[in-house]
This record gives sequence, C-alpha cells and structure tokens, in this order.
Amino acid sequence: MNTYDGSKLLALGDATRLQIFERLARGALPVGELAREFPISRPAVSQHLRVLKDAGLVRDRRDGNRRLYELDANGINALRNYFDRFWTTALTRFKAAAERPNERKKRAI
Repeated sequence: MNTYDGSKLLALGDATRLQIFERLARGALPVGELAREFPISRPAVSQHLRVLKDAGLVRDRRDGNRRLYELDANGINALRNYFDRFWTTALTRFKAAAERPNERKKRAI
C-alpha cells in the first residue's frame, strides 16, 4: 500500500506558496528575483521556499554565488502519482457503471 504524508498538499494550501510554486514552473530563479514578483518581503519568500523545499516540491542549487530555486521533479511526480490514484479509481468506477446497463440489455435479449 502506498502511503502519502500530505505535506505536499499542505505546502500548496497557502495561496502565496501556490503562486511561488506556479512561478517556478516557468523556470528557476534566485530568491531575490522571485521576491520582486510578490508583494511580500524577501525573507517571507525565503520562508515559503523553505516550506516548499521541506515538502519536497522545490529544490535549490548553487549557481555561482547565489542559489537558484526550481521545482523538484521527484516531488512533482509523487504528487501526480497521488492524484492519479483518484483518477484511475474514478475511471474504473465510471467504466463499471457505464457497462452495467449494457449487460442488462444483453441479458434481456
């Protein structure tokens, strides 16, 4: 059984973190440049990045004398797998429900 700790969803539950996450989907940025795009302080952006990083959704890497923040593919994949389970279950149930009337019609003939 695959368990999921929920930290990724909790991290994205904050509107500012979600916006930061969505912005990083367009490419890596240092915290200073990222902070210019939001109406909050640079330390506040750093705190949000820390939460996203701790949740495994963002990673940082050294680029000269600065750190670039980018989405973590492994974390995104884990989140996608979590939601795929719901999608697969929903499709399986829909298929079963859609086929039931056809089975009844075949038996009646």
